[in-house]
Amino acid sequence: MALSHLVVTRQIGKARHVTGVFVHALYVGSMMSSETCFTFNSQRMTLSAVKGGQPDHPALILVHGGRDQKRSWDQLAAHLISRFHVIRYDLRGHGESDWVSDGEYAVMDHVFDLASLIDHLQIRQVTLIGHSLGGNIALRYGGLFPGKIERLVAIEGLGPSPKMLAERLAEPAHERLQNWIEQRRSMSQRQPRRMISTDEAHKRMRAAFPHLPVELTMHLTRTGLRQNQDGTMSWAYDPAGMGRSPSDIPHDALVDLWQRISCPVWLVYGADSWASNPAEDGRAANFSCAEVTEFKAAGHWVHHDQFDNFRMHLDQFLGHTDHTG
Repeated sequence: MALSHLVVTRQIGKARHVTGVFVHALYVGSMMSSETCFTFNSQRMTLSAVKGGQPDHPALILVHGGRDQKRSWDQLAAHLISRFHVIRYDLRGHGESDWVSDGEYAVMDHVFDLASLIDHLQIRQVTLIGHSLGGNIALRYGGLFPGKIERLVAIEGLGPSPKMLAERLAEPAHERLQNWIEQRRSMSQRQPRRMISTDEAHKRMRAAFPHLPVELTMHLTRTGLRQNQDGTMSWAYDPAGMGRSPSDIPHDALVDLWQRISCPVWLVYGADSWASNPAEDGRAANFSCAEVTEFKAAGHWVHHDQFDNFRMHLDQFLGHTDHTG
């Protein structure tokens, strides 16, 4: 499918840094006062979610990535909540949602969960914003139900680059499956890291993301932990779910879903990230109406690394130009 609208934007910057100030003053007990926590069922599992803003405002769902959780969107949600009915939820195996018993987290099961959430809330039209795995989920849903999507933002959410896919396909099938068995065995034996306190966890978060504001990393730490029965803390995701599943849909089918998306799509990438830019590797050509923006001085967490620049461009994409929120 020919690309009808492609815009490549490059932000100026030489070193990764964060612009703006974390809006922690908007939060009370890690939740905005106008928000409501709720749960919904999907495939006999209970998933945790939160919604805020006026129910009669346009619906917008934020879908987080792997090893993350719904509260990582809090800063962006605070910016959007005056204009949208903002919903975010914990993927299965993450945050306060249930873990699967066998450790198998297929991407299409996550897509089913998103469909269950939208059905549960009886949403007719929705804007989706997803990061990494969440972007992959949102794009697949958008291809399955193109008539339900107003706009779609995928932050580094297209998955493996063409080069990575070619390398995987060059490996004999029996070797790929043997490696999957070994990986699955290793993952199933992995136990969550136990930390004695939030401070210990925050030190690990700061070591991984020293460029982010302390207020933000502390918020991500506090909302990203679950307490164990012995009083220790662990990150709130199932470590068994970090491997690749051999049962995913073929890449050709994934491309077909991309081509079915009829709404405007914004593909976001960080210049310092490991992810491949779809404007350069050809994947953007599979969308009928896509913009690609590469942010300088940003890694995989573009929306954290360059929050002010990201929200400014997001407002433009969503049709809003008020940047005071």
